[in-house]
Amino acid sequence: MFESAEIGHSIDKDTYEAEVPALREALLEAQFELKQQARFPVIVLINGIEGAGKGETVKLLNEWMDPRMIEVLTFDQQTDEELARPPAWRYWRALPPKGRMGVFFGNWYSQMIQGRVHGRFKDAVLDQAITGAERLEQMLCDEGALIIKFWFHLSKKQMKTRLKALRDDPLHSWRISPLDWQQSQTYDRFVRFGERVLRRTSRDYAPWHVIEGVDPYYRALAVGRILLESLQSALANAPKGKHQGNVAPFGRSIDQLSLLGALDLTQRLDKHDYQKQLVAEQARLAGLLRHKRMREHALIAVFEGNDAAGKGGAIRRVAAALDPRQYRIVPIAAPTEEERAQPYLWRFWRHVPARGKFTIFDRSWYGRVLVERVEGFCTPADWMRAYGEINDFEEQLSNAGIVVVKFWLAIDQETQLQRFEEREEIPFKRYKITEEDWRNRDKWDVYAEAVGDMVDRTSTEIAPWTLVEANDKRWARVKVLRTINDALEAAFAKHKK
Repeated sequence: MFESAEIGHSIDKDTYEAEVPALREALLEAQFELKQQARFPVIVLINGIEGAGKGETVKLLNEWMDPRMIEVLTFDQQTDEELARPPAWRYWRALPPKGRMGVFFGNWYSQMIQGRVHGRFKDAVLDQAITGAERLEQMLCDEGALIIKFWFHLSKKQMKTRLKALRDDPLHSWRISPLDWQQSQTYDRFVRFGERVLRRTSRDYAPWHVIEGVDPYYRALAVGRILLESLQSALANAPKGKHQGNVAPFGRSIDQLSLLGALDLTQRLDKHDYQKQLVAEQARLAGLLRHKRMREHALIAVFEGNDAAGKGGAIRRVAAALDPRQYRIVPIAAPTEEERAQPYLWRFWRHVPARGKFTIFDRSWYGRVLVERVEGFCTPADWMRAYGEINDFEEQLSNAGIVVVKFWLAIDQETQLQRFEEREEIPFKRYKITEEDWRNRDKWDVYAEAVGDMVDRTSTEIAPWTLVEANDKRWARVKVLRTINDALEAAFAKHKK
């Protein structure tokens, strides 16, 4: 894979100086067009051999282009804040918005290759990391991102020649870093595992570009041309067509039965039993969140459901059991301009809790397969691939020790109508009812189909859905608390084993 990058490519100074002005002008024009269109972000991944010109080339690109629209980031040793969250969190929070470029040193590839080279994990873990990188990049590209991956290469002989020359030059010996010497000792392993990673992750949507690093003129022009061609191609592609509305569900039940239709919505608790069970479950939750094993976990509770199903009341009963410093409630509404400039899941990654913490999502990432699907705010292709992306997201949360509990609060149409009318009559509840709520009643069956597909495709062993019979608010509140408590106790017991 690296043979062509070891044959001694070079460009003379006159040719280089003759080509740079036109290349620089074209890059600036493409960068301006990127900003104007603001259709997609550009993510440039920098990897390869130490001393092959990675830093020098990126520095030059900042001189050729407008550095105000380029953010260069280095992911070195993980901070305590990053270690307390899933591994991908540090990259998600650093993604550039649409219309801008991010250059990532020490990215997910650096982490996996260095980890394998230094024996911090075995091949099985490396393979898992490779699969995770493929999924992440596929999802980012599906969301419109342009990913450009560079591997800067030196042969072993070229690397040793460079180190010897710098070591013997008093004026430039400072340019040798401890990492240079370290990699000179692990070169063979680094290249072997690097080739394995490149071979597995070079895809049509995010291919690798191997750049020979010996000659600075050659590598600069090669990187500049690849960057320009990639930008011009992406900018010339027409934007996606208009969003389409809801399409037929994946498959209808022959007997017309559904998960929601099978719920027994007559479940009830009288006031005495409710007060007794509520206090018991709240006390249980308070104790679990103070338990020493909570330091090894975090907790996420997702609340979805029919309009007026009682999500707010259930959330308040959960919060009432806890110290406000222990939890955070994240209400999800229509995305902001900042959120629309990022891949869909970015707005949720940024709220992932650290170990020992609890985050409650009032609405969630499931909006893509519910309201966005039904109302036509995204294309069928977008919401159909979202099932897999959501499952991957929740698997990463689970692998990081986060307990994910998901609730769908269900009521029937008659109960919803009654609650809507009550809200209009009671002054302090009028803010809860909108014209949109009334319009959504006309799409009851379509939403039910979307909910059925959602549960079928995203209720997994690691993050199952809990369907809550919510015609009776007392029953629903106690069931929510009990489910959270059971999930935490199961996680603690599993970790103990």
